Order: sequence, then C-alpha cells, then structure tokens
Amino acid sequence: MVAGDFRKGSTFEKDGKVFRVVDFQHVKPGKGSAFVRTKYKNVVTGQVLEESFNPTEKFLDAKIETHDYQFLYADDDFCHFMEPETFEQIDINIDECKDALQYIIPEMMVSIQSYKGVPFSVEPPNFVELTIAETEPGIQGDTSKAGNKPATLETGAAIQVPLFINTGDKIRVDTRTGSYMSRVK
Repeated sequence: MVAGDFRKGSTFEKDGKVFRVVDFQHVKPGKGSAFVRTKYKNVVTGQVLEESFNPTEKFLDAKIETHDYQFLYADDDFCHFMEPETFEQIDINIDECKDALQYIIPEMMVSIQSYKGVPFSVEPPNFVELTIAETEPGIQGDTSKAGNKPATLETGAAIQVPLFINTGDKIRVDTRTGSYMSRVK
C-alpha cells in the first residue's frame, strides 16, 4: 500500500506497529511536490499521530482480524473468552479489556480484534441490557434537578439514569457513550 491510497479506516504497518487512518488529505501545493497529510491512530495503544507522507511512500498492509467470542469470566490477571463454534478458549490480559468489562457479563458475545494472531482489542456490543445493582430511590414530584441520578450497573460501572429507574430494573445501555437508552420490560 502506498500513502496515496490511504482512506479513512485503512490499516497499515509502520516501524513494526499497526495504525489505522483517522483522517487524510491529499495536498497539491502551488510549488513543490504533492503530499498526503495524515492523522493516524495506533490500534494497540490508541496514540494519535499526525504526519505528512510522500504519496509514493510504501507501507505494509496490516490485516486486522475481527472474530466474535463469548465472554466466560475475568480473574485478577486475564479475561477468558471462548470461540462458540470450535470451543477454543483464549485469554487476554485484563488491562486490554478493562473498558469492555464495564458493559459485559458472562455468556455475552463480544468482538475481538487481532493482528497476526495477537488480540489487542475487546469491543462489547453497541447496546447491552444490564440490571441496576444500586441506585437511590427517585422522589416522586422532584423536578428541581435535571431528572437524572447516579446508578451502579451489575458490572460495577457508574451511569446516569432517569429518576424513575429503581434498583433491580433492567435497562438498555449504549456502550459507545456509556449512556442510558431505555428501560427493558
């Protein structure tokens, strides 16, 4: 792959690291040669970099694989997952799945991204249904506040919910923003 072929979402390898193109711009100045102004993100660390490349500069194409796994459990060091068709189990360092653990419970399906067989990212579903483990009771007629109160999900994550939500209610959560969507019947 050459830098002139960069598009949003393209993945490439540079200096032994894998990057995903966040934004790019082909620039043809009045004087001098053209270049590609690129904003790219390290897929493992999340570090965002900006750099300009010659459009003919070559990079290795990085093939990122995404597979669905079932979450089994987490211990002090690892998160344990199982491939549902082959029953093959993999372990991922707890640091790499801390964000996802806020929204997943055992038996839930997740997407795991890997590069050259090494997993680096655990993505929960965009929407999950979880139970409220703890929240203060809403006071009827209290409209002096904006209408939200803090609550703790069964996973331990903190979230803002409407006043009518009580402990034990099942709610739908958007995992991308960490926000309350609706109550589940």
